[in-house]
Amino acid sequence: MSEPEALARIQEVKRRWESALLRKANVVAVGIGYRQRGGRLTDELCLVISVRRKVPPDELAPEDRIPAEIEGVPVDVQEVGPLRALT
Repeated sequence: MSEPEALARIQEVKRRWESALLRKANVVAVGIGYRQRGGRLTDELCLVISVRRKVPPDELAPEDRIPAEIEGVPVDVQEVGPLRALT
């Protein structure tokens, strides 16, 4: 699959799942980007789930766990801390 095709697929999945993902505890944003491994960006496009802080899965309620992939699209959970709007 070409990068434009992969991006279109991820956009489609994001559109379908964004509101459900944002209802999960700790999730502050849902976006599209490149997977991070060891603090470095890779060239793998994925659905990026931004959380206030990373929590081990066993400390989360089952309904708040984020899957490693959604509809075949890889998911990367990235810690961003609390988000605040500037006024």
